[in-house]
Amino acid sequence: MQVSLDGISKQFGGFWALENVSLQLEPGQVVALLGPNGAGKTTLLNCLAGIVRPTQGKVRYDGEIFHRGRMDFRRRLMFLPDGPMLFARMSILRHVAMCVRLYERPNPDEQRVVEILERLDLLPLATVPIGKMSRGQMYKSALTALLTVDPELWILDEPMASGMDPTGIAYFKHEARLAAKRGRTVIYTTQILEIAEKFSDRVCILDHGGMRLSGKVEDLRQSGNAQSLEELFLKLSERSEEE
Repeated sequence: MQVSLDGISKQFGGFWALENVSLQLEPGQVVALLGPNGAGKTTLLNCLAGIVRPTQGKVRYDGEIFHRGRMDFRRRLMFLPDGPMLFARMSILRHVAMCVRLYERPNPDEQRVVEILERLDLLPLATVPIGKMSRGQMYKSALTALLTVDPELWILDEPMASGMDPTGIAYFKHEARLAAKRGRTVIYTTQILEIAEKFSDRVCILDHGGMRLSGKVEDLRQSGNAQSLEELFLKLSERSEEE
């Protein structure tokens, strides 16, 4: 699925969280969205997912304007916020079954679900109410649904800071890379620059609601005369303070 943000701006009261952001996302890429706190990263993801309507600009999927009423497009994406809102009394299996129905996946691979639960250390908790789980286990529960549905567009807010243990994070990264090979698009936010540098095909850096840089890590390092993504990020932060 071709995804484009065309001049997206979002205003909350008198505050512009995003200003004239344009971005093209191609199938088969893992994209890291970086930026300081308050840069507009989560707002951008909310616009992509149809949760927030842009004040200006358009979100397009395969060239068509997207809005929250387009259920055909919404079934082609899934958004995992940093704190997924799950039904506390529902078990993981019931949550997955609900998502399978909502996304109209008529014949889910039950063995695949078992494999995901095993890899995420959730199989013993498959019938336990989600409300009794830890924060990391709740995120893994939501991730189980995403991996089962396997949408064309994965949108994740701070998966590396979700409370998942190292095993869960490693499995997410493994599955995201496999998804990209299948032509899926994965976009996620993170503040862990080392992970973004090694894991992502492309990084986009937001600051004060605007897109500062976007491209392959190696190209951005060379253009910014930086040895690492961290050095580049710090240089951009210093320039922003001077401005």
